Amino acid sequence: MSTGVCHAPVAAETLVEYWLGELARGDEERLEEHCFGCASCAARLAELAAIGEGIRAAFRGGALHAVISPAVLATMHRAGLRLREYPVTPGGSVQCSIAADDDFVVSRLAAPLAGIERLDLLHRTGDGPEIRLEDIPFDPAEGEVLFCPPAAHLKTMPAHTERVRLVGHAQGAQRTLAEYTFEHSPF
Repeated sequence: MSTGVCHAPVAAETLVEYWLGELARGDEERLEEHCFGCASCAARLAELAAIGEGIRAAFRGGALHAVISPAVLATMHRAGLRLREYPVTPGGSVQCSIAADDDFVVSRLAAPLAGIERLDLLHRTGDGPEIRLEDIPFDPAEGEVLFCPPAAHLKTMPAHTERVRLVGHAQGAQRTLAEYTFEHSPF
């Protein structure tokens, strides 16, 4: 394995695609062969994996706000995680809770996403500050955003109201697409 500077460094995007398992088989084999012979690229890949594991651990521990894909939700179900799912329509309200042994809460936010180029999620607990998650992943065809508020924090909260707002960006303008209210009660 070379220990010097790489003369053909692998693009960061390619390393991410590899780590996520999104590379075509032939490209995956070429990247692995390169990393086995290149200490520099192997170290970059190891750093990326460590960051990913840290994020996964924080997510599993319920410490992060997260927007997930339907595929991630399906994986959570297959893994046997204890989930509470709360579907809500634009302008709607839902009574919700989380038990001590629940792993996650998933807010299923129905939304008109056609024509939206970029999407932000704004979240406020009670009268607290509004937290903005910018450029969240979404699929316009799904017509829904899957939001996981931080479960560890929710488990410590008394009865309170949470508000979520989706702000869409299209053609250089932004507008609120939908607002949702969650009336949280301790279990």
